[in-house]
Order: sequence, then structure tokens, then C-alpha cells
Amino acid sequence: MLDELFARLRLATAPAEIEVLQDGIWQLWLTTDNVAIDKAMEEGLRALQAEDYTRAIEYFTRIIQVNPSFAEAWNKRATAHYLRGEYRASLDDIRETLHREPRHFGALWGQAGMLRQLGDYARALRVLNRLSVICPHLPGLQKQLLEVREQLEEDGL
Repeated sequence: MLDELFARLRLATAPAEIEVLQDGIWQLWLTTDNVAIDKAMEEGLRALQAEDYTRAIEYFTRIIQVNPSFAEAWNKRATAHYLRGEYRASLDDIRETLHREPRHFGALWGQAGMLRQLGDYARALRVLNRLSVICPHLPGLQKQLLEVREQLEEDGL
């Protein structure tokens, strides 16, 4: 099912279609066959929404300890670290997310954004190019690619 959604995502051009396909992928990423993990994930997401990033990190860390192969727990913890301004910790968790799910468009998008904020435009371009293979018509992607390329040219790279 996941592979089929990604195949359709690669071909999708309409923003509404892309959003529906991404939502379907997110639903698959967010659920496990473990009721306790799913409940902890819900609690972590609630903490994120309430801007209680420390509590969210605690929930996602517990999930990772129980199921280290669960990519979305790594990704959500990366999000919480990012929202606390902890870019290095977030990038470390994104690396773990992508190790487990190389097609994770959310992690790639976040990684590219942080690399841009850190001034690492060459790596940001590589990440955006990787994202363009997964979802070439992702809204905003072409603009991001153009801006990063322009920044690299401006920097003489």
C-alpha cells in the first residue's frame, strides 16, 4: 500500500491530489500494530500541539526505546527538537528517520529547511533534489530549489 501511494505521489501534479496522497502516507506512518505505542504516539502529538516540547520529546523517546525501528517516532521527536530550537538534535533524529524511511518527505523538507537556516546550501540542495525524486510537484519545492541554487551562485559555489 505504501509503495503504491509513493508511486502515485511521484506522478501527482495537482496540489489537492498531492495533499491527499501525503495524508494517506502519514496515516500509515503514524500507526503501528501496538496499542500502547499508538496511545503514546497520540499523547506525544497532543504535547506537541500544546507546545509542551519537553513532554513530547519524553513520549517519543519512550517509543523509540521500545521500538527503535518506528521512523515516525524519530521524525516527531525531530520536530519537537526543532521547535525548541535544537537544530543539531533535530538533524540527528531526521538522519535516524531517513535511515528507517528514506522516502520521508516531511523529514527531508525539514532537513532542507534547517540546513538553509544553518547556511549549508550545498547540502540543502542535495536534500531538495532527493525530495524532488519522491514528489517532483510538491507545492513550494521548485521555489525552494531556485532559491538555494541562487544562493549557491551568489556564494560562488
